[in-house]
Amino acid sequence: MKMDAPDAVLFDLAQTPVRELNQFLHGDLAGVKRVVVGNPDGAHSIAVGVDAAVEVLIDGHAGYYAAGMNKHAAVTIAGNAGPGVAENMMSGTVRVKGFASVSAGASANGGLLVIEGDAGLRCGISLKGADIVVGGDVGAFSAFMAQAGRIVVCGNAAENLGDSLYEAVLYVKGEVKSLGADARFEPMTEGDFSAVAELLAAAGLKHDARTFKRIASAKQLYHWNADANQEY
Repeated sequence: MKMDAPDAVLFDLAQTPVRELNQFLHGDLAGVKRVVVGNPDGAHSIAVGVDAAVEVLIDGHAGYYAAGMNKHAAVTIAGNAGPGVAENMMSGTVRVKGFASVSAGASANGGLLVIEGDAGLRCGISLKGADIVVGGDVGAFSAFMAQAGRIVVCGNAAENLGDSLYEAVLYVKGEVKSLGADARFEPMTEGDFSAVAELLAAAGLKHDARTFKRIASAKQLYHWNADANQEY
């Protein structure tokens, strides 16, 4: 059940099923600038597959796959997000005001994902071109097999950061517990400082770009090495 407000269309998920909300978001949104989702209460698959330049505010905690496959929309979750937030995002922005669970931004192709709190395990797994900015820490195996894109971590990173990294680039301000296979620290360049400053500004976070460290692929896993004896 939805009702119109002066500047928004309102959905109360205590009365309206998520399917009806998503059907509305997948329809003709001409003239609709803002959609507010009340009482999400951790429901799954809120605002998935949106393909319109519309602002969506999820006013509370969201469950699995919130804002998955987002395209063009600006989605804000005013709470925490469950596993797979912004999974396979193509463009637009997704902002989590709280914390994000496992696999945030998994396989995201484009756009910007901002997590103001911490992110769980495997943040940015198989990243394919999107940018992710995390205001806090990231869990183990973040950026696992990340193929393209950038991840900025303003806190610390847990074990095996960037394991099997490809062309994605990671920037971490805090401590890195350990790097994964084939990931390595590299010197920051002026281009890196500019990139970090630009991403922090887009995320609305204030940090000195020159305090970040760069992690990228050593590219030893690009080709099979029979003499490596499975040790890298």
